[in-house]
Amino acid sequence: MINIGIIGYGYWGPNLVRNFFAVNGCSVKIVADSRSARLQELRKIYPTIKAVNDGNEIILDREIDAVIIATPVCTHFKLAHKALLEGKHVLIEKPMTSSVEEAEILINLAEQKNLLLMVDHTFLYTGAVQKMKQLVDSKELGCIKYLDSTRINLGLFQSDINVLWDLAPHDLSILSYIVDEQPYSVNARGITHTCNKIENIAYLTVNFKSGLIAHFNCSWTSPVKVRMMLLGGDEKMILYNDLEPTEKIKIYDSGYSYANDEEKNQVMVDYRVGDIHVPKLATTEALLSMANDFIYCIHEKKQPRSSCYLGLDVVRILEASNESIKHQGKEVVLQASKIPIAFNSY
Repeated sequence: MINIGIIGYGYWGPNLVRNFFAVNGCSVKIVADSRSARLQELRKIYPTIKAVNDGNEIILDREIDAVIIATPVCTHFKLAHKALLEGKHVLIEKPMTSSVEEAEILINLAEQKNLLLMVDHTFLYTGAVQKMKQLVDSKELGCIKYLDSTRINLGLFQSDINVLWDLAPHDLSILSYIVDEQPYSVNARGITHTCNKIENIAYLTVNFKSGLIAHFNCSWTSPVKVRMMLLGGDEKMILYNDLEPTEKIKIYDSGYSYANDEEKNQVMVDYRVGDIHVPKLATTEALLSMANDFIYCIHEKKQPRSSCYLGLDVVRILEASNESIKHQGKEVVLQASKIPIAFNSY
């Protein structure tokens, strides 16, 4: 039985407690939050779980085997580093850390201690993303040409990270998961409408050497909420609308072909429009699947779907986006990881 401690009972913490409470092979023993009102809510629902104000109590508790960190991004590194030093397995909310350097330090420490370090990129466990991964791997879409993502809504303005660090990790994790190619560079532009110099609207382009291009539109200032992704291959295309209650994925049997007319100095394009297919998707709650993966991988000493290496890839793109925004959209070449990926075990 894996004894779990959760640090943070704010926006996401209650969801983590609820799902880990339902997982076989683990027991949620203690939850920490600095706000007494939040702990009172916890006690009402889960009277058997110990509630404390200081997360260090969880990290130093010898009976706790794994620590889940659901706190602001700026606190991730310090808490995770201390937990790993104390011999705890660690699950961190997205994004993993505030910098590539911090992420690499944590990964190296986890490897040295033979501990599991995982990032909660929940979308990787949804039926929709699993179906997209299946279609890409089976080459049903053909050669992937582009990914276009829009994730916009009104609020919530964050005080420590910009809109890309807040919203883009969801879709960047999907990109990293379904595309078997490392990105080459990024371009990003952003703007702030507040006095804190934190961008509330931003556009990010991720470039690949193969010609694949991925674009991300993120905003806290949209009057409507949109959660939509287009994934285009040269055979078929996918529309993924996460706000759809049932038909989240639609596969369009559409495409185009072209030929060069040298005499007329023109490109001749033929379009093909076929059927639209709506596949059946798994309906298991994604967060529960993520929690099961974490516990399973601790027991079996395997790397999870949402591994720390994927988390590092996301942070690398986000860090480069900051540099690009600072220089008005300048292309920033991504540095290769110094850490080899251990796929099968930790």
